[in-house]
Amino acid sequence: MSNVPEITVNTSSACAVKPGNLPRAKAVKVNGVAIGRDAISRETQNHPAKKPVEAWKSATRALVVRELLLQEARRQNLPITPISDAEGRRETDEEAAIRGLVDAAVKIPEPNATECRRVYEANTSRFRSPNIVEARHILIAASPDDGSARAAAKSLAFRLIDEIAREPSLFAELAALHSKCPSAETGGNLGQISDGQTVPEFERALDRAPVGEVAPMPVETRYGFHVVFVDRRIPGAQMPFEVAQPQIAAWLTERSRHIGIRAFVSDLVRSANIEGLQFDLTEA
Repeated sequence: MSNVPEITVNTSSACAVKPGNLPRAKAVKVNGVAIGRDAISRETQNHPAKKPVEAWKSATRALVVRELLLQEARRQNLPITPISDAEGRRETDEEAAIRGLVDAAVKIPEPNATECRRVYEANTSRFRSPNIVEARHILIAASPDDGSARAAAKSLAFRLIDEIAREPSLFAELAALHSKCPSAETGGNLGQISDGQTVPEFERALDRAPVGEVAPMPVETRYGFHVVFVDRRIPGAQMPFEVAQPQIAAWLTERSRHIGIRAFVSDLVRSANIEGLQFDLTEA
């Protein structure tokens, strides 16, 4: 639960890379303290990569950084005060030592209103309330790899569109009869949908669909074909600076913290004797 990024170590052995699966590497030492291959193997589960050797290298880097921080915390003889989160999970002494070291070493300036406004004005499109669509649909389900089922679903969707275009009040009844979505129980009603809440192809179709009538073409997604009826579209609104300022300040603070930690770790790496690992300071 430590707040220090990229250095918390999970000691579970699940999904770990076995040392025997990798070429024999030089022993890794940090100021004379060895980091065992078993420890690196366990740490690889926290560093997914396309190749085992890449996961191994990332895990080794993480453990080297962790050892550097622990050594520095011991050198400074900082007090160790583990804390617990809202769920009752308690820091280990090592996590508490690293957190205390980072808190003492990395001073983060508090962003002022001028800095926040500069970010706001340069990124106004990011500070908008989401677009909202109130819609209903009927899902004619068909597997993506079943060509005949897809064709039949598309044909049925067109027939339903024709029926609903002639008599819109039939939508709920037809949804209950044909839709394979749980929304069939509520007349196909999806409620209010905002950006990112549905699959991209369905979301794009909602943006193009007419309001107040059934869409003239069925919407094809990975799940099948949808008959869509958009009841209302509510465009997003620009968020005032005063509302966005706390969010911007939190982002600036976290960015400053991340930069400060990287700089602090880079200084430790420069002054350390690290064996068995070529450490790229641009990655520290």
